[in-house]
Amino acid sequence: MKRGAFLSIGLAAAVAITAPALAQEASTSKDNASTHSARWPSLGSGSTPQEVKQSLEQGPELNRNLSPLDLLEQRRKLDSALAAIAPQRAGQVDAYVVAIALDSDPVFVREARQVGEVLKHRYNAHGRTLVLAGPDGEDDVLPRGSIRSLLVTLASIAEKMDPAEDVLVLYSTSHGVPQGLAYHYEDSGYGVLSPKLLKDAFAELGIEKLLLLLSACYSGVFVSELAGEDTAIITASADNRTSFGCKPDNDWTFFGDALVNRAMRKPQTLLMAHREAVLSIADWESRMRLPASLPQARIGNGAMSWLSAIEASMPRVATAPTGKPAMGE
Repeated sequence: MKRGAFLSIGLAAAVAITAPALAQEASTSKDNASTHSARWPSLGSGSTPQEVKQSLEQGPELNRNLSPLDLLEQRRKLDSALAAIAPQRAGQVDAYVVAIALDSDPVFVREARQVGEVLKHRYNAHGRTLVLAGPDGEDDVLPRGSIRSLLVTLASIAEKMDPAEDVLVLYSTSHGVPQGLAYHYEDSGYGVLSPKLLKDAFAELGIEKLLLLLSACYSGVFVSELAGEDTAIITASADNRTSFGCKPDNDWTFFGDALVNRAMRKPQTLLMAHREAVLSIADWESRMRLPASLPQARIGNGAMSWLSAIEASMPRVATAPTGKPAMGE
């Protein structure tokens, strides 16, 4: 299924985001079913298309039918997880890993949890890894992913890292829209994480060394806004293309499986892992007669130096992929 197919953004005055009934493929069990059934509410505002567009760039987030007890539980989970993050070590390049599922459908939740494990080991980020993801059908111990929880997490990590030395590694998985990454928690949470909002957050927090891995349709829209000398960014698709593999009962999207579950488990550089993933994704799309997603990559010259530093300690022995292959092999 196309990962952005169920969302459309209209820039007419009154309607910013609409969603028809979800057309997910049938799942094998209740735990693997989509968590969404309601249509998207309008998130943009303004009386002209330009005003609506500008409002979406601000990163709107809407939550409804909230439980006070659930809010308190989520606050405690996030506070506990952030308190456990270790401070940086002077004179050493530390990687801080954040993996977030911005969508509550099981595939994104499972992917974020496994990505956190892979990147923690690859970048020696033990004690410096945080996963934001909803329940996966077995447990609900992690703080949930949302735009707000991500921004709070980034602010907390910024207080513990040394921006002159340390690197933030951010992996996000969700559906996407032409304006950014879609936040969608069950039928109660909606939002758009725009490139502008993310760029402004990094600037305010002083986080400069960035490895951004964005798994979503249209995620290439982040490249032009966030590319820089000290940034490495890899996206699942071009800014006008969809990506694939998001059936709720999948364990991985195409991008997550190819890049993280396979290529980044091997003792090879990020550039080599990206090339391997691009070839794998192109092969899968060709075999399924899907339009090319065209994953994007932009690595600044300054990023090459800190990439070498955090990759110097990567495991020298490859680990086996986990879960069901995205291609259903």
